[in-house]
Amino acid sequence: MVRHFLKDDDVTPAEQAAILRLAHELKKSPYSARPYAGPKTVALIFDKTSTRTRVSFSVGVSDLGGTPLIIDAQTSQMAGKESVADTARVLERQVAAIVWRTYAQAGLEEMAANSNVPVVNSLSDDYHPCQILADLMTVQEHRGDLKGLKLAYVGDAANNMANSYLIGGALAGMHVSVAAPAGYAPAAAMVSRAAEIAATTGGSVSVYVDPAEAILNADVVTTDTWISMGQEAEKAKRIADFAGYTIDESLMSQAKSDAIFLHCLPAYRGYEVSAGVIDGPQSVIWDEAENRLHAQKALLVWLNEQSN
Repeated sequence: MVRHFLKDDDVTPAEQAAILRLAHELKKSPYSARPYAGPKTVALIFDKTSTRTRVSFSVGVSDLGGTPLIIDAQTSQMAGKESVADTARVLERQVAAIVWRTYAQAGLEEMAANSNVPVVNSLSDDYHPCQILADLMTVQEHRGDLKGLKLAYVGDAANNMANSYLIGGALAGMHVSVAAPAGYAPAAAMVSRAAEIAATTGGSVSVYVDPAEAILNADVVTTDTWISMGQEAEKAKRIADFAGYTIDESLMSQAKSDAIFLHCLPAYRGYEVSAGVIDGPQSVIWDEAENRLHAQKALLVWLNEQSN
């Protein structure tokens, strides 16, 4: 049976842990796995602009012995002329996997439903599961075992990053704490699903309005941009709504003294995070950015093994 990775809980806690173990192995020995030797081709489809996703998946596929085929959806037949299902049926006969950075989660689900090769969500409006794998790998490097650690997310919690932190963190047995202003809280269904998972892994989920409460005694502090792609017209309103939610030195001091700071990037210093924090000694964002490569390679290797 072909396996896809469309959202964080498409894998079990044990499977997530296995992918992370493999990621650490591949970081130490980058060319030890060559599932795409031949070379086989992996389709990398981009509906949205990208730096880290494009580079990490392109380099990763090459490291795994394959050829990355970058497809700009706006200049392909996917831009309104051909259905997602028909695109999947074309691609599956020529590529070893499909990686898609897109908008609607429903498109990924349609792609996967019509594909006999693995489909990977490299970002959608609902989830960013590959980023969370990289983040969890980074936390392991700096803090060891994930189980029992407290991860605090502050800012826009009604977005894909917050959703994936809730679900992915719960899978890892972490205590996920989220703080957001009124109108930007995570969806009730996401909180419920994360709590359901946490009940089986020893983790927990908490939602606050006060960012200081969420960050108190955290091992990991993280945030995301307040203005995601497609929200530029709301910039002034969002900046006003998120007043007091900037992770600065004062707010960071509520976490443990050895807490680490994560950000998926790109970051806007002075908005969701101060320059002093993101460029300071607790920030591990460059390790995090690099680990996109290793975590995604591990995911592709694992999906290839599970789907054969």
